[in-house]
Amino acid sequence: MNKPEDVLPDVRDGLNRKERAILYCLHQTQAEMRGRNVPTIMLYGRVLELIDISEHEFQTILARMTGLTKLD
Repeated sequence: MNKPEDVLPDVRDGLNRKERAILYCLHQTQAEMRGRNVPTIMLYGRVLELIDISEHEFQTILARMTGLTKLD
């Protein structure tokens, strides 16, 4: 069961805890890779170190954040 802070958007930027964790990990990993693209599986592994999230939920959030509307 999700805690309210996991799904409710923060008033400062509109991101919830899971979205913020994904963006944080993406930023950190891109910095380590000197700005290169980050493989999705690497990003998912880093996110799992911070929060408990299913692969499907991770993919759904990532697709929404990148502007993709449909997962195949």
